[in-house]
Amino acid sequence: MPYYQAWDEFARAAEKLYLTDPMKVRVVLKYRHCDGNLCIKVTDDSVCLQYKTDQAQDVKKVEKLHGKLMRLMVSKESHCGAMETD
Repeated sequence: MPYYQAWDEFARAAEKLYLTDPMKVRVVLKYRHCDGNLCIKVTDDSVCLQYKTDQAQDVKKVEKLHGKLMRLMVSKESHCGAMETD
């Protein structure tokens, strides 16, 4: 399970993975204070996407993506094209 180096690639891959089968996807956030690392993992048990950062500006990006995915998970609208509007 390699980590993505570029945030844009990871965000696109995570959105695509979620939109393919929303019922199987899980999102995990993990923060280690001793290392100062924040990790986000998006998986559907066959594909696992991971991104790790220790930069404060990346935390806002992770929070924004996490919020988008959570809104999609609770919405009753069609999932098609919803991520492309943001």
